[in-house]
Amino acid sequence: MLEHWIIMVGATFGALASITNPFSAAPVFASLTQRLPADRRKQQARAAACYAAAVLLVSLFAGAVILTFFGITLPVLRIGGGLVVSRVGFAMLSPKPEAQVSEADEEEARQMTDIAFTPIAMPLLSGPGSIAVTISMATEVNRASEYLAVAVGILLVAVFAWVVLHYAGQVVKLFGVTGMNAMTRIMGLILVCIGIQFVATGLIEGVTGDTVMSAIVEAVQRAAGT
Repeated sequence: MLEHWIIMVGATFGALASITNPFSAAPVFASLTQRLPADRRKQQARAAACYAAAVLLVSLFAGAVILTFFGITLPVLRIGGGLVVSRVGFAMLSPKPEAQVSEADEEEARQMTDIAFTPIAMPLLSGPGSIAVTISMATEVNRASEYLAVAVGILLVAVFAWVVLHYAGQVVKLFGVTGMNAMTRIMGLILVCIGIQFVATGLIEGVTGDTVMSAIVEAVQRAAGT
């Protein structure tokens, strides 16, 4: 039981750490906060991590409500989320400098006193891809302990993001442009694999679901009766 719980925490962390990819947000954060005092930069890093965690936790616990409200089935959600994640992953395999934040947005952000929520937490950390993955995970858990495992994984990702942003300047200098690109490509490959797995699972569940199987059985019975 404990082993399964720990595996779920690790799987959640691995999936979300790849798609949130705080290393890609580090150069943007360092650029936007370079004129701020050290204490203010630390506060912004901490706030961005908390905002990202809050967005993903809401997605986790409200995922079922969202699906019910819009009438979205689980296989469709897994396929849609998998396509979104795969698209993000393929984009990360060929990273483009400053592709996520335009020059106009970056200049506007520099004038802001608080850049923690936007653009750092949203959309750089907890964007559509990470939200889709979180909601997909919510559809695969049934017990309170499993929800807790996913929530712990989300909190660990938030801590990881906070550490990277806290030392954003040093991280950028340590890895350099080449290192950051390599890290982004590695995480992109992981995301592509995760996305394809989601799509495959959704297709299998859709084909073998009760509705499809009932229709096949009825068709076979009618054919046999004739």
